[in-house]
Amino acid sequence: QVQLVESGGGLVQVGGSLRLSCAASGRTFSTNTVGWFRQAPGKEREFVAAINWNGGNTYYADSVKGRFTISRDNAKNAVYLQMNSLKPEDTAIYYCACRGESFTHSGYADQRRYAYWGQGTQVTVSS
Repeated sequence: QVQLVESGGGLVQVGGSLRLSCAASGRTFSTNTVGWFRQAPGKEREFVAAINWNGGNTYYADSVKGRFTISRDNAKNAVYLQMNSLKPEDTAIYYCACRGESFTHSGYADQRRYAYWGQGTQVTVSS
C-alpha cells in the first residue's frame, strides 16, 4: 500500500514557476514508476510526466516538454515536478500517482496503470 500527498500548488502569474512535491509512504514507492497527471475544469484528466523507479527514464507530455521537469528522491520517498514558464492552460488540479508493480514503466501515460493516487493540489496560472 502506498499513500501519496501532494503539495506546492498555488496561484502564480503567467511565466512564473512552481515546484510540486509528492510525499509517499509505503515501502514499494522506491521501486515503482510515479506519474503526474492533471485535470482542468470541464476536461478529462491527462498525463503530464512520469519517472521510472530510479530516475533513469523520464517522460513528458508534448504540452509541457521543455518547461516541466520531473525528479525523485527515493531516500526521502518523494517525487517533484518543477514547472517553469507557466501558462494559463496549465491551470488544473495536479495529481501524483504511483504504479502498483515494481520495475516497470511501460504504459507510463495510461492512468489506468496507476494503482495509487493522491488527493491533488490546485495550480492556477493567472494572465
